Amino acid sequence: MMTEASERSSDKGTAVMESAESKESKGLIKRLIPLAVLVLGLAMGYSMGWHEYLSFESLKENRETLQGLVADYGFVAVLGFIALYAVAVAFSFPGATFLTLASGFLFGTVFGGLYTVVGATLGATAIFLAARTAFGDILRARAEGHLAKMSKGFEDNAFSYLLVLRLVPLFPFWLVNLVPAFTGIQLRSYVMATFLGIIPGSFVFTSVGSGLGALFDRNQEPDLSILFTPEILLPILGLACLSMIPVVYKKFKKKTDA
Repeated sequence: MMTEASERSSDKGTAVMESAESKESKGLIKRLIPLAVLVLGLAMGYSMGWHEYLSFESLKENRETLQGLVADYGFVAVLGFIALYAVAVAFSFPGATFLTLASGFLFGTVFGGLYTVVGATLGATAIFLAARTAFGDILRARAEGHLAKMSKGFEDNAFSYLLVLRLVPLFPFWLVNLVPAFTGIQLRSYVMATFLGIIPGSFVFTSVGSGLGALFDRNQEPDLSILFTPEILLPILGLACLSMIPVVYKKFKKKTDA
């Protein structure tokens, strides 16, 4: 009898373990779904050649049609552009700069810049949430040594660090969208730092885009190196330095308190 009881107990324990493993497996699949959708969307976009439409030649050929859509549909056209920008960023299509220029061309510097910032922030937030849902908890749980220290430092000064990364385009936009997902940054800090940090660059490029019509008439393309001229780059670097003041202050205060 004791043997049969032991066997039944063992069978129950095995069943419980299998059930737990099944739930964990299902949970992992659910977490991976958002990221899988973005990856599949990127693959589908490339396979269907959608990225080829994100070009100055395509904009030049369809300029009258696009301007007509904006004039005829107004607010609907604005929402459509913001949605398109958000999708492009979420799927990491390499056309954010082009879309920013197109925004200036279609809506002007001010409104084009605003729509760009909103669309880019929405898209960046989508990929951030997808990556954090899929892998964030796992990576943070296994983080050790320098990785753990880096994650802690980013968490303590998340807004300032991310704001600098947004202001100064030292790394690809898609990479800066993903890296914070593997740290402890709060969603609110991520969204605010992204929104504020991309404002200067967005408005610079929409101002260039607002003059695309004249360039197209002369069969020319815009000079995108304008962002790296001293007149524009130095003020942006100044903003980046200002955003690091809270970080420097915290470190200085820790030393003085020690």
